[in-house]
Amino acid sequence: MKRRLLAGATALASPLLANQYLAMRAADLEPALSGIQHTYQWRGFDVAYTEAGDESNPDLLLLHGINAAASNAEWKELFATLTESYHVIAPDLPGFGMSSRHPVNYDAAFYTAFVSEFARDTTENATWVASSLTSAYAAEAASDSDCAELVLICPTTTTMGERPWVKTLLRSPVLGQTLFNLVASKRSIRHFSADHSYYDEAEITDERTEYEWQTAHQPGARFAPASFVSGALDSDIDLGEILAALDIPVTIVWGADADISPVSEGRKLAKEADATLYVFKRAKLLPHVERAEKVLEKVFA
Repeated sequence: MKRRLLAGATALASPLLANQYLAMRAADLEPALSGIQHTYQWRGFDVAYTEAGDESNPDLLLLHGINAAASNAEWKELFATLTESYHVIAPDLPGFGMSSRHPVNYDAAFYTAFVSEFARDTTENATWVASSLTSAYAAEAASDSDCAELVLICPTTTTMGERPWVKTLLRSPVLGQTLFNLVASKRSIRHFSADHSYYDEAEITDERTEYEWQTAHQPGARFAPASFVSGALDSDIDLGEILAALDIPVTIVWGADADISPVSEGRKLAKEADATLYVFKRAKLLPHVERAEKVLEKVFA
């Protein structure tokens, strides 16, 4: 019995110590974008956002996509240039980046409400730019907001299907943190980036990987991604129908080599929504990162 108890204690202590070690290695996260750093109070969350550019210029709201290591760092390649012509606002969504990571039940309605209320309180008649799954929240929120124009990058409403047990597992104290640390390891971050996000693996720099690792190892970092990988953040809207009903210009941006969301989906969606479609060669899910100059020239000129 003593041997069994000792074995059980050792099995529990090993991952606990490993988790504590990784938490100690994670430094306080620094802002990814240069500008004025603000905090927006929303439903008990401290939402971090960066503001830059002349306030007399048109407002531009940048909404990053969602993954285990998401943050507004996604806009780094575009940000400085956009601030020359726009008054730019770029938040870290609740549960990500430098924003609070509370253990709430994140879902699509939660993020749709955030986009709507954050835009209402920080922008006026703005152009909204949203990436991947966040595009669904932006599209739904835009129908009841003063959004002037919508730009969606590889938009989608679903991920890997509903798997509620995954969320329960990842939210558990020791085992959940251990599994998330594996998902958010530098090796895993690089693998996912090379497999789905980037056409050119040279874009997956040590600096980019380090920042993503750091943001994925902040206190509470697993809670929002747990909802993401379980399908709890999927939206049930008909994106084409929602976009078609909007009385504002809609632009869709796609990477020609995207495999999770192939460009055929972009063409179909653009047709349904009567939207302008730009397809960028040698890019996957992040054409605004890999082909930043081309995106700036075509979409924001």
